[in-house]
Amino acid sequence: MTTPSLTIQRHTPAQAKEITEELIRVYATVYDVPPYTGDPFFSVDTYASRLHAAFDMEGFEVVTAHLDHDAIAGYVHGVTLPAEREWWTSLGDRRPPAASAAAPAGQVFWLREIMVLPDHTNQGIGRRLHDAMVTGRHEPWTALTCITDNEPARSAYPRWGYQVIGQIRHAPESPLYDAMVLPPSPAA
Repeated sequence: MTTPSLTIQRHTPAQAKEITEELIRVYATVYDVPPYTGDPFFSVDTYASRLHAAFDMEGFEVVTAHLDHDAIAGYVHGVTLPAEREWWTSLGDRRPPAASAAAPAGQVFWLREIMVLPDHTNQGIGRRLHDAMVTGRHEPWTALTCITDNEPARSAYPRWGYQVIGQIRHAPESPLYDAMVLPPSPAA
């Protein structure tokens, strides 16, 4: 059996808009499991609204992974972190001082979503997507939030160099998230 080839592709906002339906289909599949099923915060319509809003945010970008040039196996998207984003500011002094100073200068990337279809998990695709996205960004810092019981993702991020700096909720109805930062690489 041959190992499928993985193709990573970057997408500008305009290019991402052209594949919106495919991005939403991936989300619908990934989040069609308990505890997300039936939770309005994780509904496909709610996600579609968040995705459409993100298209117009500063620094929006999508990176997709395709196996053997087939349909999307997974993707990551994010934006330049707005310095006054409520979840970010709610962390106050728990944020590293250098990251706090970097945000107003547009030097923090907010990794908003990373997902891999269930048939393609545990193959390193999530890590490849993450690394392609983060290394291709101009911002030296990366921030993300991860649902506290979202395993194995929650355990992967610290292995990838992230530091948990606090817990937040994106909305009153949202689950609890760990807020994490990835400091600049020593070469940055």
